[in-house]
Amino acid sequence: MQRNWLKRLQPRIAVGHLFIVLSFYGFGQKNPYLNNPNDTLNPDHFLNTVEQSLNYFYADYANTRYSDSIIKALNYEPTTVPLFSDEVYCTRLNQMNNQSPFGFDCNAITLSSIRFFAENRRSFVKIVLGRSALYFDLFEEKLAEYGLPLELKYLACIESGLRPQVKSRAGALGLWQFMYRTGLYYGLEENSYIDERMDPQKATDAACRLLKKLYGIYGDWNLALAAYNAGPGTINRAIQRSGNQRSYWAIRPSLPSETQGYVPTFIAAAYLMTYHAEHNLMPAPAKIHNAQLDTMCLKRGLHMKTIASALDWDLQEIKDLNPIYKSEYIPASIKKRCVTGPLDKILLLVGSEDSLYLIENPTQTINPFTPDTSSLEVQASLPDSSSGQYGFHKVKTGESLATIAQKYRVSTDQLMEWNALQTSNVYVGQRLTLKEINTIAPAPVAPIKPVTPKKYYTVKAGDTLSKIAGRYGLSLAQLKKLNPGVGNMIRVGDRIRVK
Repeated sequence: MQRNWLKRLQPRIAVGHLFIVLSFYGFGQKNPYLNNPNDTLNPDHFLNTVEQSLNYFYADYANTRYSDSIIKALNYEPTTVPLFSDEVYCTRLNQMNNQSPFGFDCNAITLSSIRFFAENRRSFVKIVLGRSALYFDLFEEKLAEYGLPLELKYLACIESGLRPQVKSRAGALGLWQFMYRTGLYYGLEENSYIDERMDPQKATDAACRLLKKLYGIYGDWNLALAAYNAGPGTINRAIQRSGNQRSYWAIRPSLPSETQGYVPTFIAAAYLMTYHAEHNLMPAPAKIHNAQLDTMCLKRGLHMKTIASALDWDLQEIKDLNPIYKSEYIPASIKKRCVTGPLDKILLLVGSEDSLYLIENPTQTINPFTPDTSSLEVQASLPDSSSGQYGFHKVKTGESLATIAQKYRVSTDQLMEWNALQTSNVYVGQRLTLKEINTIAPAPVAPIKPVTPKKYYTVKAGDTLSKIAGRYGLSLAQLKKLNPGVGNMIRVGDRIRVK
């Protein structure tokens, strides 16, 4: 039964996953341990990942410099490349073994892999260390949710260099390098506008499900990693050729060359991410950390340029933090498409979402006669179903939500709804959307005041007349004038006129 299931699963597994392999011949380095022609590995995929990751990094930090106090504390010179004996490496790997379900074997092949990264790919390790600030919290949260070892976060380091945009020559894409068919199998959507293989949240969830399934098949993490790279069918054939041995190192000679290098590279990555300071490898500066991010979902389609312009938010940062989108357009969807960004920018986006839609879809020009034009930023707008116009109000010193509501003859509840506010607190400089500005329409002779429709509020538990009055920008006397038959005592369910 298991073999039949594997045959059905195999075509859907990413046989073409991006792999990170070490070919010391290919890189012009002599390797005392891999001197057998059968162990000469093709470096193309690894070079592709390193090249793309470095290019992205240099684009981000071409004009920045940094220093790290840990280097000074260890008395390392910036150019120092520490070297250690085999005994030291093996002791450290054994320490990792004692705290992990993985088999961090210390042998000639893993030692070669560690030395190669530590001596010849130092820039790549530094960049991955820096990028880990953006993704490792997310990875650990998802891995813990599925009951998987946290060390699996290092797998994305060797798959993509922690760059969602990295694409292998075989077509694997994203942090976890899903092939198209594998992505579909695990629910990652792709269309003209989006590719969820590049969505950090969804791709990480899919990777956790795939890794959990592979471990369930083999009961060994090294074999599960090999299957992640080459597919279960390839691993099963290697197991059969080796006399049904269930150890990665026993079946390694029967594996494709790229898979022969995959697990040693994972071990090297895990080692260097753990002992990077000892190797004088400090993280490259991180532009932003995961803890500084928030997410909101849009109700309609929107261009990133509109968000960038209105919120003074760097367009490239919007694109980098939202790699799921193939272009600068965030499409409308029943699922609702989300935007991730720094907390302060997402807060502004929540407060001005509706106004951004109006900027992109103007159908009429605002009536030039508006109240308090010194604080109202008039924009082209969509018509409202009721009387009134659209615009924005920039909060001034001393203003509150209640005074602003009173100024525009709307309720605080309306302002909170239009701006997705959870509380009535506002801050100086905040832009508030005004969907319904009860203006005085100009006339040839004299302005005509529009009829204000009545509005009622149903009393809820904990309400008092004073609270209701404040909520709608009224004094207690004004509220009582609107409700002449209501005394000081109100009950849950009473209807109170507020307009």
